[in-house]
Amino acid sequence: MSISPARRVAALLLESVLEQHRAMEEALDAIPGEIEARDKAAGHRIAAAVLRRMGSLDAVMEPWLRREPPKPAQRALRIGAAELLLLGTPPHAAVASAVSLAPRPLAGLVNAVLRRVAEAGPEALEGLDPRLDTPSWLWTSWHAAHGSAVRAIAAAHRTEAPLDLSLKPGVTAPEGSVLLPTGTARLPAGTRITELPGFAEGDFWAQDAAAALPALLLNVRPGERVADLCAAPGGKTAQLAALGAEVVAVERDSGRMGRLRENMARLKLAPQLVNADVLKWRPEGLFDAVLLDAPCTATGTIRRHPDLPYLKQSKDIAKLAGQQRQLLEAAAKLLKPGGRLVFATCSLQAEEGEGHLDHLPEGLRVDPLREEELPGIGVAPRGVLRTRPDMWSDRGGMDGFFAVRLVKG
Repeated sequence: MSISPARRVAALLLESVLEQHRAMEEALDAIPGEIEARDKAAGHRIAAAVLRRMGSLDAVMEPWLRREPPKPAQRALRIGAAELLLLGTPPHAAVASAVSLAPRPLAGLVNAVLRRVAEAGPEALEGLDPRLDTPSWLWTSWHAAHGSAVRAIAAAHRTEAPLDLSLKPGVTAPEGSVLLPTGTARLPAGTRITELPGFAEGDFWAQDAAAALPALLLNVRPGERVADLCAAPGGKTAQLAALGAEVVAVERDSGRMGRLRENMARLKLAPQLVNADVLKWRPEGLFDAVLLDAPCTATGTIRRHPDLPYLKQSKDIAKLAGQQRQLLEAAAKLLKPGGRLVFATCSLQAEEGEGHLDHLPEGLRVDPLREEELPGIGVAPRGVLRTRPDMWSDRGGMDGFFAVRLVKG
């Protein structure tokens, strides 16, 4: 049987992430153009399912494996098991496709194991500990930061995130969406944003409900001069500009700046775009408000990026936290006296969030958030924002975010 393009894509993505430590989106972009977009999308879906439940899939197959198989056979087994247990692929198609992926000497092993998995069915996943699907260093750090919620966090990462939209003021939410308490419009996972009425017109943009909060907490007013630092891909820039602020969006990476520019063009918004390093940037004049969504481990976005646990390491946390402190110092210098600064990270790591509260730049003080600013979420200790992927579980969850509002002087 010839290898289906979608399964070939899935295998390439898994190899890229697990063996080459390359981000899945980057690897997807590098796949040859002759493979059709629908096959790339299907392969991405399969690979993402494997990464979300890899520990559980391995645990189900373990009784029928005497030892860990070679990498190519292991990829075929994981792809076949994900299709059988998670994606509802008919057993004959899932098994045959996986066998075609395996090296010839190991095809019999893949066939035998997956036939047993097919007999066990999706029920084989029931009751398995979510810790199986979480690297140990992440589990340990989340337990230290969030206590018993670590199990719910890990469980939330097992499911694909819904599509969340931020709407321009006055725009009606797309048909079929649910309006969340914070104003985000939510659609089911797998919804294609480009096919929604209003996308081409620039009525909305994709942005997780939690990711939309930092810009709202800045409370900008029309005409205020606002800096959005580390701005790409531009969701927060769009929020600020749509509210009538005079926005300067700063991004160091030229590739990401291109994406930011494209997004602003579709949304018909015209912030000033600056390709510069925030640590070296010297603008003319100070700002009424600054938003700094700093680069981080992004562990709060694992539902959307299931490759992250296999790309990051514990040593990355301290390095990034140090960079965040430098950026926070630089951001503080851009503020007028009395100006507002919201510092945020899409991380579940305390070192990249709450840990900064005891080391704020001189002259900045916390402006505690109020309960009415975070409907349905609530204010965390010390007056800050802390979201986790298990929050709003009945509504589809949200990304993990930390944010604090600061005032200068």
